[in-house]
Amino acid sequence: MTDLLAPAVDLAALVRSGAASAVELAEASLERITQLDPPLGAFTTTLDDRALEAARAVDARVARGEELPLAGVPLAVKDMVWMAGVPATAGSKVLRDFVPTETSVVVSRLVEAGVVVVGMTNMPELGYRGDTASSVWGVTHNPWDPALVPGGSSSGSGVAVATGMAALAVGTDAGGSIRMPAAFCGVVGHKPSLGLVPTKPGFAGWLFLSVTGPMARTVRDAAAMLAVLAGPDSRDPEALAVPTDGLRDPGEHLDDLSGWRIAVSEDFGWARLVPEVRKEFRAVVERFSELGCDLVEAHPATPDPLPVWLSLAKAAIHAAHARYLDRAGELAPDSVSWIEAGAAMRATDYVDALHARFDIAQAWSGLFDDFDLVLYPGQQSLPYPIGEDGPLSTPADAREGDWSAMDFVANITGQPACCVTCGFSDSGLPLGFQLMGRRFDDARVLAAARVWERRFAQETAWPASLER
Repeated sequence: MTDLLAPAVDLAALVRSGAASAVELAEASLERITQLDPPLGAFTTTLDDRALEAARAVDARVARGEELPLAGVPLAVKDMVWMAGVPATAGSKVLRDFVPTETSVVVSRLVEAGVVVVGMTNMPELGYRGDTASSVWGVTHNPWDPALVPGGSSSGSGVAVATGMAALAVGTDAGGSIRMPAAFCGVVGHKPSLGLVPTKPGFAGWLFLSVTGPMARTVRDAAAMLAVLAGPDSRDPEALAVPTDGLRDPGEHLDDLSGWRIAVSEDFGWARLVPEVRKEFRAVVERFSELGCDLVEAHPATPDPLPVWLSLAKAAIHAAHARYLDRAGELAPDSVSWIEAGAAMRATDYVDALHARFDIAQAWSGLFDDFDLVLYPGQQSLPYPIGEDGPLSTPADAREGDWSAMDFVANITGQPACCVTCGFSDSGLPLGFQLMGRRFDDARVLAAARVWERRFAQETAWPASLER
């Protein structure tokens, strides 16, 4: 049987060559979901008959000579991304009966490129948390330690890719929701530049913050997926016409990063990190120095962006979801609190936050006048126990969201950021680092990540409980 843990681009090549079929891959993926998912809770819906029908269509297209870049690759889709005829609940009881009649641009493009959607993946209610305990679909567990969170809010997507239940997955990211589960589950997650990938048709989003992007087991796979996703579409006027040619096989022509100048920051000058993350990040920096790049400790002298992000997020959440408050009994208490918090904001507070966002974005943009990229930790912590609010906050010093605030910078600025797995902690949990670049310079970010991957990535380790 074809190894579902092989890179997605290799699986697609097998299907295009006739060495494997899309039906074979779909059947193997669905079987793996049946075997592995019940204790993990990654999927909300599996498509079974629909997936097999789609796989047969892919095989027919290949037989006609179509060159499909992602032919037959099993794909998982986050439960808030629309696919016509498939429930999209966003993890909430208020949407448990919602079935979209339209398909999002991202899913349409991926299907056109040959993927086979095998199911929808679990997420926290309306995407507000860094873990997943959906009132509709239940808890999603980290495959490395089921007592720990997998990261959120693209929780199920991270688990699906990490376990080989799907080769690729769609995630969304308004405050680290692709990158956190990538780091916690040991996969690659790329948050695209704001405006690079269409997000419509779909639910009302978090304006100026939220993007849709790829999750994969390798940088090369993530880049191949992003190359399909990127580009404008008339259904989403916020998706901009920018060059995307460089997204195809970024970094393949590079042997190292000689001549590159990379800023390094452990904490952006204000973030808290658990000691083990700080220690392991320093080891990553040492390995980056072997790639020939010039590494300089640097970051803009901006204030902690957490208050700005919270203001923008809460206003966006209220605008998107206030209509659900008349069914507050079907919402989790923290969801109600988030929605109501936005109602208390004045218009001047929101505009002030937009101006502050501009100032932060301007400062970070200026950094890229001197540097190609910024290197920083994949997360500020390791995965934490299910049921806890976060790993760093205590009753005495808690600040909402402070344990993941480094993620918020790329959302506030609109810059691309890629989280890449880089090994394991002393306790056997995945670790990652992030690379961030100038807005719309996604190809450069992925190229550097790909050079790292070719030099340092060894055969991927998998949780002992999973069968290859």
